[in-house]
Amino acid sequence: MGPRLVDYLLYEKEESGICWIKFNRPERMNALVGTAEENGTVAKVGEYMRAADDDPDVRLIVLTGVGCGFCSGANLGSRTEDAGQNFPGNRSPHEGPDGARQHFYHGFTQLHRDISLIRKPTIAMINGPAVGSGMDMALHCDVRIACEKTRFVAYHNAGQIIENGGSYYLPKMIGLGRALEFAYTGNLDAETAYRWGMVNHLVPSETLEQFTRDLCGRMLAIPPLVQWISKRVMRAALDSTLETTMVLTSNAGGILHQSEDATEARRAFIEKRKGQFKGR
Repeated sequence: MGPRLVDYLLYEKEESGICWIKFNRPERMNALVGTAEENGTVAKVGEYMRAADDDPDVRLIVLTGVGCGFCSGANLGSRTEDAGQNFPGNRSPHEGPDGARQHFYHGFTQLHRDISLIRKPTIAMINGPAVGSGMDMALHCDVRIACEKTRFVAYHNAGQIIENGGSYYLPKMIGLGRALEFAYTGNLDAETAYRWGMVNHLVPSETLEQFTRDLCGRMLAIPPLVQWISKRVMRAALDSTLETTMVLTSNAGGILHQSEDATEARRAFIEKRKGQFKGR
């Protein structure tokens, strides 16, 4: 069963096993709709990704934007811009500092975390500016592919710190000094982001989609269980010790060796053919 679709976020599933989730407000540089609402963009990204994660026909999830922007984040000019949208399950208006904290936590922090919990490989194809919450969603993905139009922008000019994913991932990705430099300036161009290790690949915008598809093709050739378990172990290892990680990999290796996909992978290698994997 697929997600409940909205027009400002596309869900495009291909027979290849790739599911494209696309921010679809190109006239607004793919700005978010709503904030903490059940049908707001951030919540819908989580819902779409969970649906793709549960779909046995989907192997990979690509998050990107329609037009020349990835996601320009929340509209800081007006809290009422999307008041005409029908948002069932709205949370009550927040009042005071603690109310604002609760609103932010339930509306963004937990929903952003949905992306990091997805079992299958996730790719952010960053075709333009990734601002605020848009940047965080890209950072929560496993792989980031950028082009010369990519920019990472935080909400510093609006008096906000780097949000959920950024404050956690950036010191680990690029080192504390560089992360703090970004925190102090709030703007990072594509070349610097690539040089610092914030993005995996930097390619010309005209070849961005084809490069992403080629990378997906290489990923599709690997048994999905290997990818799923590698993702879980490596993400857990970020906050763990060598000893704990070694226990995880030892247990996982034994389980993987007995899987149907591992048997098929060995046969395909010997027979010099493409493996047919089922994720079990």
